Amino acid sequence: KCRTGPLDIVFVIDSSRSVRPFEFETMRRFMMDIISNLDVGPNATRVGVIQYSSQVQNIFSLKTFFTRADMERAINSIVPLAQGTMTGLAIQYAMNVAFTAQEGARPPHKGVPRIAIIVTDGRPQDRVTEVATQARNAGIEIYAVGIQRADMSSLRAMASPPLEEHVFLVESFELIQQFAKQFQDKLCGVDMCMEREHGCQHSCVSTPGSFYCECNPGYRLNVDGKTCSPIDACADGRHGCQHHCVSVRGSYSCRCRAGYYLSQNKRSCTMIDYCSFGNHSCQHECVSIPNGHYCRCRSGFTLQPDGKSCRATDLCNGVDHGCEFKCVSTEGSYHCMCPEGQQLQADSKTCSKCGAGHVDLVMVIDGSKSVRPQNFELVKQFVNRIVDLLEVSPQGTRVGLVQYSSRVRTEFPLNKYHSADEIKKAVMDVEYMEKGTMTGLALKHMVEHSFSELEGARPLSHNIPRIGLVFTDGRSQDDISEWARRAKESGIVMFAVGVGKAVEEELRAIASEPVEQHFSYSADFTTMTHLVENFSLNICPEEGKGETEIRSPCECEALVQFQTNTVAILQSLTEKNILWARALAQMTARLEDLEKQIANKK
Repeated sequence: KCRTGPLDIVFVIDSSRSVRPFEFETMRRFMMDIISNLDVGPNATRVGVIQYSSQVQNIFSLKTFFTRADMERAINSIVPLAQGTMTGLAIQYAMNVAFTAQEGARPPHKGVPRIAIIVTDGRPQDRVTEVATQARNAGIEIYAVGIQRADMSSLRAMASPPLEEHVFLVESFELIQQFAKQFQDKLCGVDMCMEREHGCQHSCVSTPGSFYCECNPGYRLNVDGKTCSPIDACADGRHGCQHHCVSVRGSYSCRCRAGYYLSQNKRSCTMIDYCSFGNHSCQHECVSIPNGHYCRCRSGFTLQPDGKSCRATDLCNGVDHGCEFKCVSTEGSYHCMCPEGQQLQADSKTCSKCGAGHVDLVMVIDGSKSVRPQNFELVKQFVNRIVDLLEVSPQGTRVGLVQYSSRVRTEFPLNKYHSADEIKKAVMDVEYMEKGTMTGLALKHMVEHSFSELEGARPLSHNIPRIGLVFTDGRSQDDISEWARRAKESGIVMFAVGVGKAVEEELRAIASEPVEQHFSYSADFTTMTHLVENFSLNICPEEGKGETEIRSPCECEALVQFQTNTVAILQSLTEKNILWARALAQMTARLEDLEKQIANKK
């Protein structure tokens, strides 16, 4: 056997019409004799066969078969093409297709020789010199075997140098089988791994005239071409381990951090459920964490110092109570309250609407970067809580919304929506602006645009109150004093709401008089719902529907009402004086009786 090392061999067989059937059979025998003495296999020598005439046909590629029996069956099943002799076309196919990695050729850096054995009996009908040069330059070693009528000049043009070792001319097809033994000796040569000190750490692979070193599985060859290093299978990052990858001789295994165990897929990790052991003693809920567990109370309860038991806490902050105005906590429970002058509805949560009068309300909300997305959602909920207090309609209360940051944007004007549901949906669809805090610019926009008749504000002659509510969480980056003053001078009743880092001085500058009734502050976004109480008593005016009725204190009804109230107060005082007089007379009579008793004893 030829055991000098792996080769990639492709037989290029002439099956033109000049090759008679019995002659083609000797070519089959030639190929099988060569293959029978080769050490074939996926990691040894690989063999491919193509035949050509006027066209090229792939019989089997380098990756198709790895046993001699399979190769011989395929060779015996070849049907000659019996046409022209396009040898150049066949060399082109071998270079561009047969010796590619896709067809089973080993990569060039592996050092596996690529050998083409061309067997022909005639002169090529196309040019071979140029394409053969390209094939040799691509690293293909070409052996040219001519039989009987073959053209020697064409054979020499195709073969690799030195020509005396790569060009063979056989006088007849009958002699080709005898030539096969000589050719095999030329092809295999000497086992270079046996002839010299190779220095390979793991294994040496002999090739014609040379050798190369290979490493055992799980190792890679170092740059010196001789020594080997273990392959770190974790280094490429494709291991898929959720926690830790451990490299082991070219392979790897996954491991989990403490408190986790490896799942069935051997890659992902699952946290150990310590609560499932049943010994946690938590009164309400047990929560597993890596390396242990902790107890957690249900909403509305507080964990006690023992870390296990729970006690009821402020349920208003712990549950979604749904109170429209105010939630009042009691021991283990809560109830809803409404502002003065409003009644709790049958659902025990909502209050009677502000129906005593109509207003034009524009809310100006801070959409700066400091608010943050999750808090901006709370601001929108705050706005909708105020909307819930109002009777919205084209003839009733109208609501507009403005958002500002480094610029100002009208989200919807006063005349856009005509029901509370429409407004609340539009509020929840508002997108957060981020960036700066130009409160002064927002006030200017509100005065010049939001309360214009073009955007739905009713004429001043209708005496419909105009209310502006400014919501901010920080110091303004521009001056607010001028437009806060202009807003109030134009008849707008201004409310100011501050949260977090809002500046009290700016809030007071925005608010109308009396300031204490027109500005509010909350330290945290999550606790600002109580601020709705401050507005419910001030937003709803005492005027009747439609145009405001201004009553003179001198009118008859007012005088009669004043007189009635005064008489009632005086009568109450008189009744109290009569009672005091009776009590005094009784005490005086008792004192006189005591004095008489004392005098009789003397």
